[in-house]
Order: sequence, then structure tokens, then C-alpha cells
Amino acid sequence: MVSSSCAFPFCRANADMIPLPTMQWMDGNLRLLDQRKLPSEEIYIDCRDIDSLAEAIRTLAVRGAPAIGIAAAFGAVIAALTADPGEEFNEAFYAKIDILEGTRPTAVNLFHCLDIQRRIFRMNPGRDSAIEALLESARDMMRSDLQASRQMGCFGADLLEKDSVVLTHCNAGGLATAGLGTALAVIYEAWDRGVLEKVYADETRPLLQGARLTAWELSRAGIPVDVLPDSAAASLLQKGQIDAVIVSSDRIAANGDAANKIGTYPLALAAKEHGIPFYVVAPLSTFDVSTSSGNEIEIEQRGRNELASLGERKLLPEAAGVWNPAFDVTPAKLITAIICEKGVLFTPDTDSIQSIFGRITDSR
Repeated sequence: MVSSSCAFPFCRANADMIPLPTMQWMDGNLRLLDQRKLPSEEIYIDCRDIDSLAEAIRTLAVRGAPAIGIAAAFGAVIAALTADPGEEFNEAFYAKIDILEGTRPTAVNLFHCLDIQRRIFRMNPGRDSAIEALLESARDMMRSDLQASRQMGCFGADLLEKDSVVLTHCNAGGLATAGLGTALAVIYEAWDRGVLEKVYADETRPLLQGARLTAWELSRAGIPVDVLPDSAAASLLQKGQIDAVIVSSDRIAANGDAANKIGTYPLALAAKEHGIPFYVVAPLSTFDVSTSSGNEIEIEQRGRNELASLGERKLLPEAAGVWNPAFDVTPAKLITAIICEKGVLFTPDTDSIQSIFGRITDSR
């Protein structure tokens, strides 16, 4: 574990940067930037009930492990607001929470945030008291996520040399969090320090989160970015044109194995082969110490349509089946370091991860 040379919370880039308006609580509903429409349109959707929010999470209108968790936390407020205030109020609330919990099985932040909201609900009997406490808890999660992003940005930027060129996969920026990011927080801070030359972003098939979202975010921030096919990344690493691979994670097991968007594992293999650092950036809420290894992480299987069509264009014959996992698992042995808001874990393993959570427990 190492500490940062950057004086948190005054990271130069991230302290001044206005977070992306990924989500906003507005008059009893959650307003979400619809990521399905980017980059062609910036459209917002208002979720006033649990079903609309569950659909937004399930269909990736809001996505990214931290953002899903925070959206679900605000969903608990919606659950309390819309539950029948009669004798069955508690049961109705928990039933709505169960709907949210069933939307995405891999991202542990979803379950972590909903567990907190269940506890808040139990501690605040009465509808009005519960609503007020749940809302403050959700807002606190958003503030904490922004703080964690700033700190991770500092820690990660410390690891990059001047004129670094980095490769990233999927989208791990403000769109995937409360507004700043995990892997992209490192990129933002490195750019502000003047040590980053440019970024390569994998397309990230089949939904193109890298091409549509990461390229949109970085272009918006004035950071040079080239988009490449996922299948070209290993060749780019082989040519020695990349100084570091920086990705995020949706769940990190107790031994350091990390689940991230499908296509991350082959990047780690290629980086290892060519001696290039492979960094995973994720907040503590993404760690799942109850899961011993990546073998136990449930991998979400997405629907056929994501592969079978592109808009109105049919891509597959009817007789062809699909295998469409949303995530893969990178073994800890391929990870150079995991960067979280508490520092950098080099050669992450069970002992180093347990030491973090032990120190957190001791400090309470």
C-alpha cells in the first residue's frame, strides 16, 4: 500500500472539474442522463416509480457499478414515497427494493447500497422519517463517491510517467459514477498534471461503451482519444505504444480477482505478455470480501438482441445462437495494482485486501 503525493481533496483536475450530470434528485424523482442515446443525443429520463428505475438499470440507461448503486439508493427513496402508507408499508417497501436488487447480478455496488438503505429504513420507523433518512443516505453516497473518485485519481496519476499513453476499456468515467469516475478519474488527473499524452479507448463490443461514452467524455474534457476495435488492442500493446492499461471493476473478490466488462481479461493477458502495467481502479464499495475468488462471481448473461441486430439491421441468422456475457474475470495474478480511495495495492491478494478492511474497521 502506498499513499498519494496529492493533497486530497484538492486534486488539481478533479477538485475544479464539474461532475457530469449523470443523475439528479428532483422533486421526488430521479433524473438520469440516458446513456443509451449518447453520443448522438443528450436526453434525460425521469424515474418516478420503481418499475421505471428498474428498467433504466436493466437496459443500461444508467450503468457502471458505482452509478447503479447510487441510483438504487435513490430508488429506495422512491420505494418509500410510492409504497402504500398503510399497515403493509414495510412489506411494500421491501418488495420494491427486491425488484431493484434483481436488475443486475454482477455489480456488487447495487447490493451494497441497497443493504445500507434497508438498514436505514429499519432504524427510522415511520414513513416521513424513513423518507428523510433514506434521501440523506443516498446523497451521502453520492458525495462519498465523488470524494473517492478524486482520491483514486490522485493515487493513480502518481503511477504514470510523463508523456504516458494509456489504454482503457468500457466506460469508467463520470457516466459510470456520481460524476467523475474511477479509471477516468486517473486519466483526468494525469492530464491536468501534464503527464498524459493521449488515450486509446476500446470500442467495447457489443454495446460500444468505449466508443460512445468514453470517447464522448474525454473529447468533452479536451483529452486526445483514439478509438480502436477490441480485437486490435493486443497488437497495440505488442507494438509498445501503450505505457499502462487502466480499467475499472464491477466486483473485486477477496483474493483480488476482478470482474469487469467483457474483453478486460484478454487485455490483462496481453499486458502481462508485453510487460505493461495493468491497473484496476475501483472504490471500496466494489470489493466483495464475502466472495473468496472470481470463480464465485455470478456473470450476467445479456439478451440475444445485443448481438443479433444493429438498429434495424439484422446481423445473425435465426438459427444461430448467442453467448453474450456482460463481464469476464481477470485473475489477481495478472493485475499490477488495484487503486482504491485508501491507496494502491501492489500484487493484490487476500492479505492485502483484508488489511484494508481491517484498518477501516479499526478506525471506526
